[in-house]
Amino acid sequence: MTRKQRRTLFLATGFVCFAFATALVLIALEDKVTFFYSPSDLVAEPAAPEVRIRLGGLVLNGSVAKQADGITTHFELTDGGAVVPVSFTGVLPDLFREGQGIIAMGTLPSPDGMFIADEVLAKHDENYMPTEVADALKEQGHWQEGAYE
Repeated sequence: MTRKQRRTLFLATGFVCFAFATALVLIALEDKVTFFYSPSDLVAEPAAPEVRIRLGGLVLNGSVAKQADGITTHFELTDGGAVVPVSFTGVLPDLFREGQGIIAMGTLPSPDGMFIADEVLAKHDENYMPTEVADALKEQGHWQEGAYE
């Protein structure tokens, strides 16, 4: 066997081993991946009931309704094209409000289209400033009204 053939064999073997290792990692992580859907994506192609997904969109104005138990909230998410009803039991983040962008993680267990969220994350824009930082800027005289709100 010549040097060129040994080098080619070594590279081919390395490539096969790398491809096999990559396939094993992808198979192992398949259950850990949480896919992101927009309301339009979810309406067009509903996810399987047992699959955990992330649903992102804006909370529709006038859709937030607290239930009698005090901890369950029903609201609707939209991306401008479709609307998906969401049910969440728990404490909502402080930044949660109508018209705000959120990401809800959960499942779509029933064919009626109600998304059951077990976690809600409220997003903020690039102008968000923590209250402590804003207070410190005000005290130092560096605060500009409207610039950080």
